[in-house]
Amino acid sequence: MEFKGSNMMKEILYSIAALLVLLYFASSTFRYYAKFTIFVILSLISASIFIPLMLRRPMDYRNAKYPAWGGRQTSKVLGMKWEIRGTEQVPKVDDGCVVLINHQSALDLLVLAELWSVMERCTVIAKKAVFYLWPFGLAAWLWGTIYIDRQNHERARSTVNETSVAIKEKKAKILMFPEGTRHSGDALLPFKKGAFHVALSAEAPILPVVLSKYYFLDHKKKIFNGGRIILSILPPIPTKGKTVADMDSIIEEARNAMNEAFAATSKEVKMSIHNRQ
Repeated sequence: MEFKGSNMMKEILYSIAALLVLLYFASSTFRYYAKFTIFVILSLISASIFIPLMLRRPMDYRNAKYPAWGGRQTSKVLGMKWEIRGTEQVPKVDDGCVVLINHQSALDLLVLAELWSVMERCTVIAKKAVFYLWPFGLAAWLWGTIYIDRQNHERARSTVNETSVAIKEKKAKILMFPEGTRHSGDALLPFKKGAFHVALSAEAPILPVVLSKYYFLDHKKKIFNGGRIILSILPPIPTKGKTVADMDSIIEEARNAMNEAFAATSKEVKMSIHNRQ
């Protein structure tokens, strides 16, 4: 009886597995949710599995290389193919900088994995609430994430000052999303001033990084296929000698450069999709 019961359980499991595979390839909606579930699970594993190694040197930017490796494997599983351009711009900001990235989806977490492979001393600023999402929050702290309490303006201002010190003294590269929220339109949203306050306070250059549009992803239609993304590192924008009075012109310069690159690379990716069809 035990043997028959064991065989029956195996048959049930095989049937469930076959059904899931069938649904994955037959239903775009099922595939959309399945791939996001895979993304979340693999991201958590990539972050938490290396915690014992990262505990040896807490708050060290080098720790990020461990989860970054995991993130790049996650991209492969999800069918996301990255093409990085402009790596020659990175040595120009070796003394630290503020890296601006356009924000499209939660998948942008995988962008960090790509950048950590070509830049040294990278870290990010995140909402304090993220720290309490253990084990991910702990792992992020261990690789140097700077947490900011947006509900407390005094502490937030203090964090901005600490970030400026990190850029100056530790030559850190702070990755920030100037749009402040995710969106999937054909042009970038207006930029918020937080990243530019940090750059001006540290007199650090701004390094724009642009991701082409995620044509493989459509939240409204529940589509998540594999696809190509062009990641462009643009020439740095200096801020040395500039003041808050120059902020609007710096924001305009950064947004115009990023918008132009976003439009051009997105068009290139779209054309390559049409050529394959």
